[in-house]
Amino acid sequence: MAERELDIIDHQILDLLSRNARRTMGDIAERVSLSPSAVTRRIDRLERDGVISGYTVVVDHAKAGRPLQAFTEVRFSGTADLDEIRAAASTLPEVQAVFATAGDPDALVWLRVPDVERLGHVIEQLRRSGRVTGTKTLIVVDTWTRHLELDDEPAASSP
Repeated sequence: MAERELDIIDHQILDLLSRNARRTMGDIAERVSLSPSAVTRRIDRLERDGVISGYTVVVDHAKAGRPLQAFTEVRFSGTADLDEIRAAASTLPEVQAVFATAGDPDALVWLRVPDVERLGHVIEQLRRSGRVTGTKTLIVVDTWTRHLELDDEPAASSP
């Protein structure tokens, strides 16, 4: 079955939900110029089709005790498969995500830690796992993330 192409209204709904998944159907409907029931049908279809795969919460990590973010490039000896890359980091609670990459490095590991001392310990644990031959760590000093700005700007109107 061919995947259905999303129209501008679908994209507006996704943008609004990405900014605040707790919006009411009435709020979304007003912003995209549809009825609440039409918005509900579209969201149901987006969920059914797997375009919307879940809803989440945005955490203030500084208030939750892990204000420091870093990305660590990880290199493996020989050819490392995705399962090995995941296994090297999945047991560490500070690991937020592991991205397998093409080329050098083999993976990029996203970390959240309380301080630089803990960052050093986590990197040491990564270095000791499996066939890791080297790491390079970049500390995040500022972040901008699309769709995580919780503003109330209306969605762009359709043409």
